[in-house]
Amino acid sequence: MKKSRPKKGSRAFYPRKRASRIYPRQNFPEISGEAKPLGFAGYKAGMTHVAMIDNDPNSPTRGMKIVRAVTVVECPPISVFGFRCYKSTHAGLQVLCDVFAEKIDKKVSRKTTLGKGKIPKVDVNSLEISKIAKITLLCHTNPSFKKTPEIFEIGLSGNPEAQLEYAKNVLGKEININDVFSEGDWIDVTAVTKGHGFQGPVKRFGIKLHGRKMKQMHRHVGVLGARGLGRILPTVPAAGQHGFQTRTELNKRILKIVSPEEVNPKGGFPHYGLVKTTSVLIDGSVPGSKKRLIRMRVAIRAPEKKVPVEITYISQSSKQGV
Repeated sequence: MKKSRPKKGSRAFYPRKRASRIYPRQNFPEISGEAKPLGFAGYKAGMTHVAMIDNDPNSPTRGMKIVRAVTVVECPPISVFGFRCYKSTHAGLQVLCDVFAEKIDKKVSRKTTLGKGKIPKVDVNSLEISKIAKITLLCHTNPSFKKTPEIFEIGLSGNPEAQLEYAKNVLGKEININDVFSEGDWIDVTAVTKGHGFQGPVKRFGIKLHGRKMKQMHRHVGVLGARGLGRILPTVPAAGQHGFQTRTELNKRILKIVSPEEVNPKGGFPHYGLVKTTSVLIDGSVPGSKKRLIRMRVAIRAPEKKVPVEITYISQSSKQGV
């Protein structure tokens, strides 16, 4: 008798299709202790390089001056216009209620119906903590180069009692990058990668080009599968959407939190302009194109040791034409 079952094994990045929206969703780890936001967000401005002292005791260049490529992510303050309470059910966490601030920025009405009509009123003092399993902050960004903000949730550490107290204190206020992260912290970054449209299997999967005797089939897949299978497996390299997919990179390090004067090159960053607010320098590259929202969270698999960062030079040379 044939039994139905889920497919075994990991599908990894399949199916390779376009992301559902321009900025990603993000999951947050459960961390006990003091209530504190577990993530932040910023806009990718560009890249530069820094000179720093390698303080990693296990590095072959320890104590020496090294040069590292860094990504500049502008992090304007994030506004907390509400918080969401979850309840625990047999089917997992479900939304219990949403609590909104008395005054909500008009920019939020560009993305939602809040501000256009009657905002649902929930008395904060009437919330029963026994029914709450988790609380997240409802936030929106304040970009300097466009009118429409992004709206998303940010998780909180601590137990529900501490989360509720913290959410009440920051309701209707702004949080800064310094309230969440500090220099040397390990983070995970999530973003939607650059989109390249519809591409063939050579560019999409890197398959081998065929020789001259293959006639018109130089850039095609040679074998599509087993002879008696009767169908083509979805893992066979084929043409389709390339890029514009949500990706998370683990264990990126914040090297420095800088002001605009410390990082702005002459003429600004290509395709971005001048950075106007506080920015972070992230070691290495991050997914996404210029002006795309980069979401950061506390690293879920962070290294045990936090190595101090000692930067001696930040390049502000013009990046035009790079």
